Amino acid sequence: MPPVEMLGPRVWSSVRQGLSRGLCRNKGAWASGEGRKVDIAGIYPPVTTPFTATAEVDYEKLEENLHKLSTFPFRGFVVQGSNGEFPLLTSSERLEVVSRVRQATSKDKLLLAGSGCESTQATVEMTLSMAQVGADAALVVTPCYYRGRMSSAALIHHYTKVADLSPIPVVLYSVPANTGLDLPVDAVVTLSQHPNIVGIKDSGGDVTRIGLIVHKTRRQDFHVLAGSAGFLLAGYAVGAVGGICALANVLGAQVCQLERLCLTGQWEDAQKLQHRLIEPNTADRKSRSFQGSWGLF
Repeated sequence: MPPVEMLGPRVWSSVRQGLSRGLCRNKGAWASGEGRKVDIAGIYPPVTTPFTATAEVDYEKLEENLHKLSTFPFRGFVVQGSNGEFPLLTSSERLEVVSRVRQATSKDKLLLAGSGCESTQATVEMTLSMAQVGADAALVVTPCYYRGRMSSAALIHHYTKVADLSPIPVVLYSVPANTGLDLPVDAVVTLSQHPNIVGIKDSGGDVTRIGLIVHKTRRQDFHVLAGSAGFLLAGYAVGAVGGICALANVLGAQVCQLERLCLTGQWEDAQKLQHRLIEPNTADRKSRSFQGSWGLF
């Protein structure tokens, strides 16, 4: 299948107008209770992007990895997140990877695709294209090149425009280790009220912050996903509903077991398992930059 191309500037205006009308109708349905947001609760491995020795995306290895990951009871897969090394890919490669993952995985598995770019228009266009190739939701990282200007108001404006025009639900993505920018709690609270924003992946590791977001968004249909297996137990304890955990790529059974223990209230056993996962998770972080080049298995 050839990659889906990005929308050109000539069609941008008409697409924007058409989607604005469509999203307005969707907002009314959500507000009246006639529609439901997608349930993102569960565990997701952020899939790596394997490369060949000549720096081409290794689609055969990608499908091989997905076949092995599909043996675990994950809620779905995250593609083109930080673990997928999306900044190193062309737009066409990003879309082709998502398309290949969608074709290789069961339809009952949610596919969260990273569509974040530095500009709002580019993010909207990438989100539209991700939806076209099969993404169920868009994972949108904070723009960060001009991080000094990324105030709460600027970020709220950015995400609102993206969510208004996106044909699929939006998940916020805060990863300060890579961006140098934490999505402010007040911005998250405001954005949680948008009918097309369903949650946030918080990778900062600040459990107090995660608990505060859960508390302040409790009246919204909005959920928090922990961004690492290193604080998955702590995340569940303060109200997170799952995690996007790189460690799930290599210890999928154990991460899913930790999820089950937390959901069934077996906190003592969950604590023991969490302790055993801390060191492997740290090692995984240190080696992550090499995973894409050599594959996972």
